[in-house]
Amino acid sequence: METMEETTEPRSVRVTRVVAHPLDSVWNVLMKPHGAEALLGEGGQLGSKGEDWRASDGTYGVTRSFHPREQIRFSWHASDGAPRTLVDLHMRQAGDRTELELVHEHLPKDVDADELERRWQAALERIDSAAS
Repeated sequence: METMEETTEPRSVRVTRVVAHPLDSVWNVLMKPHGAEALLGEGGQLGSKGEDWRASDGTYGVTRSFHPREQIRFSWHASDGAPRTLVDLHMRQAGDRTELELVHEHLPKDVDADELERRWQAALERIDSAAS
């Protein structure tokens, strides 16, 4: 008898960018309103662990993990009633530059991963510009 095992790997999007700014500068920008909006969208503000955020485009979530100059992890809902996904932003000093790595995990099957990849690439570009 033949058995079939169905495996479903969680879908995710990963984007990275090395910016020509030291880690302290990038972190300081993210802690200001314009830097948080660069990441989350207009109106989105980062807070401490457990704090809610909401952007004017309807996306919202909760800060899940907050490690200064290392990592910010937050839940992300595309809109009211949308499933919860997780976004993890890691920052690492790379000489006089900073490597940003963003992973958006637990994506539902029907989400447009290419669109999310473009969204997060643009967010990292905005963070780079804001740190200038």
